[in-house]
Amino acid sequence: MKIALACDHAGYPLKEMLKKYLNDYEVLDFGAFNEESIDYPDTGFPAAIAVQKNECQRGILICGTGIGMSIVANKVKGIRASLCHCLEFAILTRKHNNSNVLCLPGRFLDDNQAVQIVDAWLNTEYEDGRHQRRLDKIAAREL
Repeated sequence: MKIALACDHAGYPLKEMLKKYLNDYEVLDFGAFNEESIDYPDTGFPAAIAVQKNECQRGILICGTGIGMSIVANKVKGIRASLCHCLEFAILTRKHNNSNVLCLPGRFLDDNQAVQIVDAWLNTEYEDGRHQRRLDKIAAREL
């Protein structure tokens, strides 16, 4: 699986740790490449578009709260980005929403929490069934 990874300055330390942790995956790093101030749309949009175009199968986006990256990613047609701050959210967003982009709050998670969330999100399968009807309704309204 190829993963698009992106952050702003606030998410940089967590992104760098996750990049090393995800050594069993092919990771495409969209930046930021240091802790100098950068606007999250500058890295979030290219990463989300890589998922949209199936250049990457999944994306992980990190900013201070994860909210900005969630907004950015969900502007891209076909992206179902979910902000997850706990293990349960990561599991449920894969099972019920078939999310293809995970957004993390870099300022609110320690490394251990982030790894648990990422592992759960990457290893949880979509349940399909009744959930697909809902995703079809979302897709039908995308602009």
